[in-house]
Amino acid sequence: MHLAALPDQRASSDPAGSCLADGRRELDNATFAAGVRGMCSALVELGIGRGDVVAVVLPNSVDLVTVMFAAWRLGAALTPVNPALTEHEAQYQVADSGARLVVVDDASLSKVEGGVAGVSVIDELLRRDGPTDVGPPRTEPEELALVIYTGGTTGRPKGVMLDHANLSATAAMIVDWFEMTSSDRCLLVLPLFHVNGIMVSVVSPLVAGGSTVIAPRFDPKAFWDLVERFRPTFFSAVPTIYAMLTGLPPEVRPDTSSLRCAVCGAAPMPAAAIRDFEDRYGVGILEGYGQSEGTVVTTANPLNGTRKPGTVGLPLPGQEVRIVGDDDEPLPAGQVGEVTVRGPNVMRGYLGKPEETAYTLRGGLLHSGDVGRFDDDGYLVLVDRLKDMIIRGGENIYPKEIEDALYAHPSVAEAAVVGRPEQLFGEEPVAFVVLRPGLAAEPDELIEHCKTLLAKFKVPRAVYITTDLPKTPIGKIAKPALRERVA
Repeated sequence: MHLAALPDQRASSDPAGSCLADGRRELDNATFAAGVRGMCSALVELGIGRGDVVAVVLPNSVDLVTVMFAAWRLGAALTPVNPALTEHEAQYQVADSGARLVVVDDASLSKVEGGVAGVSVIDELLRRDGPTDVGPPRTEPEELALVIYTGGTTGRPKGVMLDHANLSATAAMIVDWFEMTSSDRCLLVLPLFHVNGIMVSVVSPLVAGGSTVIAPRFDPKAFWDLVERFRPTFFSAVPTIYAMLTGLPPEVRPDTSSLRCAVCGAAPMPAAAIRDFEDRYGVGILEGYGQSEGTVVTTANPLNGTRKPGTVGLPLPGQEVRIVGDDDEPLPAGQVGEVTVRGPNVMRGYLGKPEETAYTLRGGLLHSGDVGRFDDDGYLVLVDRLKDMIIRGGENIYPKEIEDALYAHPSVAEAAVVGRPEQLFGEEPVAFVVLRPGLAAEPDELIEHCKTLLAKFKVPRAVYITTDLPKTPIGKIAKPALRERVA
């Protein structure tokens, strides 16, 4: 599979077939391929070629996808920048990635002007009228395709280097596992500065011959209107999005008949929350697991087969997933250890960070930093992040276990548990909770509820009721911000 040639292949086989749409326009295969060739011409005029990096600071749009495929066709790589970043943060990513050019819209222009890279406004590139005969794609499998920046929760963000072999292998796995066909249409609601949005919601459906509708951003009040208007067959989201949809007023009863499934990733979703969504909307959730370093997906629940809420499914064929101990030796099923991955989806490394790369990829395995175990059927159960573990008086406490107990209370919509410094025991667990609309619970009530489900040393010492929880740009709960609150 040659992703750089994909637009031309689709245009040749089905020129009038549906390809991409956003809030402004809808493109068939021929129009998209012509747009990619035109963008190639514009980038060549600006000196972009093989081995270069192009940064994009754009909202979710057909334009962003067009620049991405044009860069790939020329043998260049793309680094997508979150438009919500500050000037300082955006300039850091552009400089660290070694980008030669930044493509922006008017809203983000001031953030990147005066930096180390050239700057072009997307509307000006689209208006260029250069030759569209730019020759065949010039990209090899081992060449860099994406530089995706991690969230920076443990320091400055790191650039994850993914090559074309990573992307092609992962797209083939996704298409096969989720049984995608040319009849599939994805509704993209996740940001395109993250590998989930790029791979699960754009590249894979296009590889399968399907199409994608790009929502500029997620809006729970407008989401089901988009589903009824565009009739997608699936979408990919994070637990926060599913919680917001489940929390809509009871009179919201959309037509979901076009959807054959919904995909959930980025963070574990409580089994009770999965059941609430499925019971209300009649759409099955396929929960999966992966990281940017593993090109987004490593395990997932099957479309046709046993789905196990509370697990993140089975390893995708082509990937070897091990649970290892402190000595990196494999542990038997049922034992808890670090999740490691080997396969063609594993990143090349962190850009410009050889020591971090060597540590993360030691022994030929991607060390995820996640703690998990396999159940008797080979399904992966995530226990927590290694760095989130709370040590209280020598006892290891995994916050996810406490969070799951809190989610079992009918009034709890979201929960996050972190460690608070404590003089005698070193740390103690405390919880932050968002309640479901229209429901009530007091902190003492939630603590008593936890006592019925957890050993005494695991029960949160305090529960703080809040209206919302801090989130990362892709919707994960930002625990470092909560730790700062309680430190």
